[in-house]
Amino acid sequence: MRFGLRPDSVPERAALALGLVPTPFLHTHPTLLLARALIAAVEHSVFEALTDGPRSAAEVAHACDTHPDATAALLDALTGAEYLERQGDGYVLCPVARKWLLRDSPCSLVDSIRFRAIEWDWISRLDDFLVTGEPLDFHRAMTEDEWGLYQRGMLALARLAVPETIRRTSVPEGARTLLDVGGSHGAFASAFCARYPNLRATVLDLPEAVLHAAPLLAEAAASAGINGRVEHQPGDVLTDDLGEGAWDVVFVGQLVHHFDEATGRDLMRRIARALRPGGVLIVQEVMRDRKPDDQLGALAGLYFALTSAAGTRTFEEIADWQREAGLIPQRPVRFRTLPGVGQQNAVKPG
Repeated sequence: MRFGLRPDSVPERAALALGLVPTPFLHTHPTLLLARALIAAVEHSVFEALTDGPRSAAEVAHACDTHPDATAALLDALTGAEYLERQGDGYVLCPVARKWLLRDSPCSLVDSIRFRAIEWDWISRLDDFLVTGEPLDFHRAMTEDEWGLYQRGMLALARLAVPETIRRTSVPEGARTLLDVGGSHGAFASAFCARYPNLRATVLDLPEAVLHAAPLLAEAAASAGINGRVEHQPGDVLTDDLGEGAWDVVFVGQLVHHFDEATGRDLMRRIARALRPGGVLIVQEVMRDRKPDDQLGALAGLYFALTSAAGTRTFEEIADWQREAGLIPQRPVRFRTLPGVGQQNAVKPG
C-alpha cells in the first residue's frame, strides 16, 4: 500500500502526470495538518461528541469545552478529509470515523491515535538522528503515563491482527505450551488459548510493560474465557533463559524490528533451542519488501531506526536467521487485512 495524492478532476490528473503539482509541499504541509487534526480531535473527544449527531460546531465546542470558531475550523478540515459530513448546519460521522475513532467501537484506534501525540515529539527529533546516528531508545525514555498509553495503543492495533493471525497460523497437534515474547497485553496469547483448549501461555515482556499491561491481560483472558491459562513473566528476552525443549509454540510479534542483525540471529538460535521437536516459531512483523518503491516498509524502517536502532526486515532475511538456527522456514504469510504486516514462521525438525 502506498500513500499519495488523489486528483479530483481530469486537469488535476494531467497536472500530476506532467509533474506540475508541487508534490513535496503537499506531502508536508497538508499531511502535517491532517495528522495533527486527527490527534487533536481524538484528544478532545470531538468524534465522541458527534456519536448521536448531527451537531453544530457550537454544540460540539460546548460538549468538548473548546473554542467555537477553532472547533468549526477543525470540523471543516475533518469534513474535507472525509471523516465527517455536513448535514444542514451540523456535522455527522462518516463510517470510517464511526468504525475507527469511537472509544466503544470494536475496532477503536483511539488509544493508538492518542499515542501519536507522544510519537510526534519523537519524530521531530529526526534531524538530530540524521546528524548523530543516535536513536531514541524509547523503551528507556517513556514515563509511567506513557508506558500505560503505549500498552493500550499497541493493544488497539493487535486486536486488528488477531483474527487473521489465528485463522492463518498452524499450531502443532497436541500443543500445550506457548511463549509469547513481547506480547504484554496478551491479546495474541489469549486468542491462541481460546482457539486451542489444551494450550497454556506465558507472556514474557519487560517489567514496565507487564506492570501496565496486567489489567489488559486480565481483561483479555476473562473475555476469552481462559482465566488461569495465560500468565505474565517479567523479564528480558535478550538475557533471560528461555529453556530447552520447553515450548510447543513461540510467538514473536512486532519485536524483531527493535534488534540489529546479530541480536536477531542470536534470538532465533535461543528460540530454536527452547522449542520442542516439531514446535513452531511465529515471527509477525511489518515486513520490508525487496522492491525499491516499498513506501510503507521504508517509512516503517525509518521510524524503527529512529526509535530503537534497528528497522524492518524482509521475509527472506528472517527466514535466513531461522534456517541458520536449525529451523525449517515456511512460506511467508502476507496479511490481507493489515497492509505491510506478515508472518515468517518456521518449524523445528522432529
